[in-house]
Amino acid sequence: MSQLRLDPLTGRWVVVSVDRAARPQAFATRSLPVQADHDRPCPFCPGNEEATPPELERYGPKGEWLVRVVPNLYPAFGGTEAMTVTNLGPVFTQAPASGLHEVVIFSPEHDGSWADLTDAEATLVMTAVRDRIDEHASLPTVRYSQFITNCGREAGASIEHPHGQLLAMPFVPGELVDEQAGFDRFEGACLLCTTVEAEMESGHRLVHVDEEVVAVCPFWSGTPYEMLLLPRVHSAFVNRAGAGSVESMGRAIRDALLRLRRVAGDVAYNIVLHTAPFRSTTEFHWHVHVLPKVTTPAGFELGTGVFINVLPPEVAAAELRAAGGGE
Repeated sequence: MSQLRLDPLTGRWVVVSVDRAARPQAFATRSLPVQADHDRPCPFCPGNEEATPPELERYGPKGEWLVRVVPNLYPAFGGTEAMTVTNLGPVFTQAPASGLHEVVIFSPEHDGSWADLTDAEATLVMTAVRDRIDEHASLPTVRYSQFITNCGREAGASIEHPHGQLLAMPFVPGELVDEQAGFDRFEGACLLCTTVEAEMESGHRLVHVDEEVVAVCPFWSGTPYEMLLLPRVHSAFVNRAGAGSVESMGRAIRDALLRLRRVAGDVAYNIVLHTAPFRSTTEFHWHVHVLPKVTTPAGFELGTGVFINVLPPEVAAAELRAAGGGE
């Protein structure tokens, strides 16, 4: 029998088909080429630095780089104009899309992904993300900064070289508004601190545990092998979190992706980091979502916003635990 499970972060219901756990699964591996033109030089490879706008940050030994941060050549957000809303008609409202759009290049190596980074490299990537978000927090017209990684064409990638994106925007997006409301609804303690405690006690959905980070397939998983990575030390803002939490998160993401590859194969995925909106005073706990693209949302999901998960998170977590990470 299927179950309805409530996502307390967003207040949305998901359907978990527990009866399908024993059925053979045919999850989608990556099949689409990321780049149409493989003869074009990669703009993110060493030696092609002039193909990107002037870099904002460089991490690594002098004369070399291990991580670069550059402006996106085709930004979704740009400029410093304040967000002034203009009404052009009864249902026509617009505002300038001011802000920043940056690319974090994870490694000089063209082939691979976050899953292939060493401990030191994974730590450096998360440090760069934290540093850039801290820089964004100082900008008066920016309300929120979103870090994402799209790996695979099915997940939205357009360049193969391992990289992520930072988008700093003048408003708080709806997903974060929903999550903030989830923290407000949860009485007595932090929602995600309580999640860490409850999942550690039950053990059914644990994927990875170290001194700083817990990774679980959340009880309310909407897709197979979905993972939620949670710092064990409470902090609303990633840019104010301790170095241990930030650095361990980089390694925990790497381990989660290694486990996913060993269980599901070469699948596309998205990584999404959620931190509290800048200057927010409401309860929050920064965290990371790993969202594999192993199934395709169909009409029901698109029409209702309700996801149907054909693999219970308890089964997914057991498979991921058994696969082992990078330790």
